[in-house]
Amino acid sequence: MEMLRDLSEKNGPLCVGLDTDPSYLPESVLKVFDSPAKAVLAYNKEIIKRVREAQSACCFKVQIAYYEAMGIDGLKAYIETVRAVKEAGFVVISDIKRGDIADTAKAYARAHFSGDFETDIITVNPYMGFDTLKPFTEYCKPLTPQSEVKTGSKGIFVLLRTSNPGMTDIEQQELKAGGRVLDKTGAELTRISEEFKKIYPEQSCSPVGAVVGCTEESDARAIRDAYPDIFFLIPGYGAQGGAARIAATLLDKAGGTVNSSRGILCAWKKDPELASQRETGSLCLKDIADSAGRACDAAKKDLLAAKKELGI
Repeated sequence: MEMLRDLSEKNGPLCVGLDTDPSYLPESVLKVFDSPAKAVLAYNKEIIKRVREAQSACCFKVQIAYYEAMGIDGLKAYIETVRAVKEAGFVVISDIKRGDIADTAKAYARAHFSGDFETDIITVNPYMGFDTLKPFTEYCKPLTPQSEVKTGSKGIFVLLRTSNPGMTDIEQQELKAGGRVLDKTGAELTRISEEFKKIYPEQSCSPVGAVVGCTEESDARAIRDAYPDIFFLIPGYGAQGGAARIAATLLDKAGGTVNSSRGILCAWKKDPELASQRETGSLCLKDIADSAGRACDAAKKDLLAAKKELGI
């Protein structure tokens, strides 16, 4: 998480979401490859290459569901995508949103913090209870000879306030004891973060971050002020309608990274530079990857402008 925060300061706060569905690619590209999964992997690698060259983002978020939906070939593409992000020198966030009890949670943590699917940071869902977080936070500690786990110093982003309209069904519900469900969750994240300050006294942020969507402006400042030392993963920007000014508010204090997925992956569909290729059905992999690269550059510029305007 500390590495991610440093990269967000160096390269800007953009997180490129490789939530790559085959339907996001034109038929002229898909038909070049033996399978949709191979086309997705090739597209991902081209985007990673352009981001590395332009230093237009600080990390990549890979949503595993899109790869699971393609079966074994899709999971192979997922593994290779995660590997390509790491080899390019970026932090990779695996968006898996796991949350389960006891040994099941331990198995999920082991699956994604070691072995074929090993990643840097994962997203987790705390709404089955806070005990479900412990198997994941064990991997956030430094690795020692006494550790029960095989890898250490990982990170997690815990769902706090998500970007979907249905978040009001649970996250915004008032508790009899006062406050909302998300406030109760935030208090627990603060407690965990305080514990990690003792483990990592030299670091400026906890390895336990929070997912906070930027689709609601009403309480963005309050949430940022409530958790000044927690790094945020901020979805909702771009295709989901989240404004740069809301994202920039959430980037204050401990900072964060702002995810954009479809706005980048599908940029070719609206790119004026590709109008003739779209009309003739002659789009190639380079065309759509170049368009995605331009979308990354534009998103970075937009977010940095919003930060500057707010004095952040």
